[in-house]
Amino acid sequence: MNNRLIWIDNLRALACLMVIVIHTTTYYVTNGASVGEFNWNVANLLNSLSRVSVPLFFMISGYLFFGERSAGKKHLIRLVCCLLFYSAISLAYIAFFTRIGFWPSLRNLLFKPVFYHLWFFYALMVVYLLSPLIQVKPAARQAVLAVGIVLGIAANPHTFQLSWQQVHLLPVNLFISGDTFYYVLYALLGRAIGMLPTQRRGVNLMAALIFTAAVWMIAIGTRHQTTLNGDFADTYYVYCGPLVFIAAIALFVWGKNCLAGGMLPGLRWVADHSLAIYGFHALIINIIRTQKWDAVRWPLLDMPYVFALALAGSLLLAHGIRRLDRHRLVT
Repeated sequence: MNNRLIWIDNLRALACLMVIVIHTTTYYVTNGASVGEFNWNVANLLNSLSRVSVPLFFMISGYLFFGERSAGKKHLIRLVCCLLFYSAISLAYIAFFTRIGFWPSLRNLLFKPVFYHLWFFYALMVVYLLSPLIQVKPAARQAVLAVGIVLGIAANPHTFQLSWQQVHLLPVNLFISGDTFYYVLYALLGRAIGMLPTQRRGVNLMAALIFTAAVWMIAIGTRHQTTLNGDFADTYYVYCGPLVFIAAIALFVWGKNCLAGGMLPGLRWVADHSLAIYGFHALIINIIRTQKWDAVRWPLLDMPYVFALALAGSLLLAHGIRRLDRHRLVT
């Protein structure tokens, strides 16, 4: 059990850092030619590399709560407290530092998140509510692979259109609609893969190669689509898209096999404070960008600089809030 928790903590910390990378590089991937082609390519590659972060969070939740143990009352209370607390922080930020509008944001709290990154808490609520009804049983790796290929790729509504002799081949229409299906599927596969005996010769290398290839195709596809549209296109960035799906599964398998020996340097704090880091980081990045505290004239310096500020600021706030949050409701 200790080994399993170690690899889960390592993956959680990596996913948390990747989320910060996504929001750090968003400025560059959405500003196209104005930031320079080389800088855009670097930001696009970093963003493509990090798209697996959110799927990993759902897979971790599924591994923990879609088995013998399910998300109970305390987990749901904690999730609701997190949603309310970080929404309140965001509302205060909106009221004092932006022109977004306090009351419209508050009125729509049950309809959409107050700040863009908080959508994750709404989606995670579905996984938590379903967990008492779901207990994934051990399955053969062939069955898990078949589920991944059919539901994650062939029948994925985000899969590219493929026809032959006017016959529609892909995607197969299994009437899958909405991203929530894939968030639950990530959770199901997280538990299923977590129970599989994946420590076999060649699996780690294969998982690493698949992850690398998928990330490269996400980056190349995004560049191609953006060029065609004449403006940024997030077609290949979608968390439920087939390439992100493949990359997330591959990294999860690799992490399960390779990250169980001990915590990676510096990741214990990130894993312990991942919830608060997620809640605070987007606000910090927004402050840095809107107040012009960044260094966009030097993008290759600005990206690690903003990332470091967001991470350090989030960790400091998380540490401070935890001293008051004795029951760990929001940290």
